[in-house]
Amino acid sequence: MELNYKVLGEGQPLLILHGLFGTLDNWQTLGREFSKTFKVYLIDLRNHGRSPHTPEFSYQLMTDDLVEFFDQHQLQDALVIGHSMGGKVSMNFALQHPDRLSKLLVADIAPKAYPPHHDDIIAGFRSIDLNAIQNRQEADDQLAQKVDDFGTRMFLLKNLYRKDDNTFGWRLNLDAIEQNLDKVLSNIESEAPFTKPTLFLRGGNSRYIKPEQDLPQIQSLFPQATIQTIENAGHWLHAEQPQEFYRLTMAFLQA
Repeated sequence: MELNYKVLGEGQPLLILHGLFGTLDNWQTLGREFSKTFKVYLIDLRNHGRSPHTPEFSYQLMTDDLVEFFDQHQLQDALVIGHSMGGKVSMNFALQHPDRLSKLLVADIAPKAYPPHHDDIIAGFRSIDLNAIQNRQEADDQLAQKVDDFGTRMFLLKNLYRKDDNTFGWRLNLDAIEQNLDKVLSNIESEAPFTKPTLFLRGGNSRYIKPEQDLPQIQSLFPQATIQTIENAGHWLHAEQPQEFYRLTMAFLQA
């Protein structure tokens, strides 16, 4: 699959994978900072952003897409950052292809399974009448009836675009995501661990990683893993505390 991507800078390859409902655009600001040191690849995962849409959607398929991307760009000794869903893709990739990367950074997600918690977001997307809205503000007004948080709505509405016929559409494949949400919430497993340096960064206000509860499972798969917390940040820690995220990430990648 020909994934959409953007390249910034020169140096050791650093791949950044966004989360569910996200796009590579979410990482442009930090990507530019990282590109002062690394050759940064910002990637749209399948069914997201400007990458192809398919009815099939799973961590294994996204891992296979990443292998294909590595092959196409002849990448070796790479650094990989993955946030949320992208973090699970990066974990699965590291466990299955440990020779392709040298370090792994996972942002605010554990390898465990999660209970369903995206119903309001799916309902929010579905509530917007794409044929009736005239502008982004009208879309936000409709979305606000399902999704209270303004920041979350702005994140979700990055998927809205104006088509050639002047109507609006979604960049993401909402049908495929909704039909495969159980796969997105599933756990990551492996018989063999990834033994290279691994950092899990969590938001202090986020409940996605519970260190005492999740560390045993994390270290069974990633024995070198450590967990660090960014205070005053939730699940979108890289957007809420970008300077601290950059500082901790660079300290890890350059160690």
